[in-house]
Amino acid sequence: MSARTDPTARVGIDRDALLDLARALVRLPTVNRPEEGLSEAPAAELVAGWMRERGWSPLVEEVAPGRPNVICVIDGGGGPGRTLLFEGHTDVVTEGERSEWERDPFGAEVADGRLWGRGAADMKGGLAAMLFAADALARERPWPGRLVLAVLADEEGMMLGAKGFVAAGHARGVDAAIICEPEGGELCLTQKGAIRARVVATGRMTHGAMPQHGLNPVPALAAFVLEMADVERQLHERHGEDQHLGWPYVTPTVLRVGHPDQVNVIPAGGAVFLDIRTTPAIDHAELLARLSEAAVAVGERLGLDLRVEVIDDRPSTSTAPDAPVARAVAAAHEAIHGSPPPVGGVPGTTDGTILWRDAGIPVVTYGPGGKWIAHQANEHVAVGELGDYAEVYAEAARRFLRGDA
Repeated sequence: MSARTDPTARVGIDRDALLDLARALVRLPTVNRPEEGLSEAPAAELVAGWMRERGWSPLVEEVAPGRPNVICVIDGGGGPGRTLLFEGHTDVVTEGERSEWERDPFGAEVADGRLWGRGAADMKGGLAAMLFAADALARERPWPGRLVLAVLADEEGMMLGAKGFVAAGHARGVDAAIICEPEGGELCLTQKGAIRARVVATGRMTHGAMPQHGLNPVPALAAFVLEMADVERQLHERHGEDQHLGWPYVTPTVLRVGHPDQVNVIPAGGAVFLDIRTTPAIDHAELLARLSEAAVAVGERLGLDLRVEVIDDRPSTSTAPDAPVARAVAAAHEAIHGSPPPVGGVPGTTDGTILWRDAGIPVVTYGPGGKWIAHQANEHVAVGELGDYAEVYAEAARRFLRGDA
């Protein structure tokens, strides 16, 4: 009986071809810089073409101009069963200053047993690994259920790809998802939530020499920023440090007020932006109410309007260790590596927060690359990890789809 028809057969991973695909992806500068003509489109085209070469039927959908998702469903051909989602994203953050890189950030150089370049770990290595795992599974059919591949845009931004994936109905019927982000060998069952907020101060413009005729928004924004340090301290005291996620943070990141060439003008308004990271113990609605109360209090004290506008609200996620997808990945990791994976948490957020929030899908995060290497110069991933993770993905899918976990 051939591997294609024997349900107990295991198709191997072509590690050289996997590395070739990962390198091809890293060579594509899929930073979202539309003013330079850069987007995820070339990576989506590459992935969709790779899928068609295998006889699959990918669906390419734009979630914004020039920013496509690629979705592909592989039916196991073995009758009804579970549906598992492999998820990865094609966009990367800016490469930053080229002088900080020892190698070309888009050169995809292989040296010292590592693939180097922007996105090597976050997360084109994991994306290539999940695709090769899916290819191995496709060649092992029949098996029950379905495998869904989501290759999404804009994870590094507003997660338009994940939101579009859910809005288009592609998450319907998905029982669980493996998010193939770099986590340093950990099986991450939790991830931090994220709130992006804009705090707007409305004052009244006047001459800098005559402040009595205006309302200066700058002191109000400064007072609010100081208040946020107190809010963060209260979160620490009340909720403590999460075992896997660490501390929650309320971080002012951007200040927009006035004009640098108009130092003699009190501006009419301004804004400070917050990047808030939460743990599962924190109620977002309660926290946002606390921020709004602080804004009102500062505004009333200084005689102007100060309000909080929520840009995005992504919850923390938490999947039980005994959930089928968690048990499948843990068992697959142990089968490949000989010992169970350490359990951890994602210090940032992934597209999994959207799948969890908007579609109720249990998610685990597990992928090649160091946990802290993302977004840094000289990003890299160990070449050997690419094949190792592809093998774990394939084995985890086998166990999950056949009901062994």
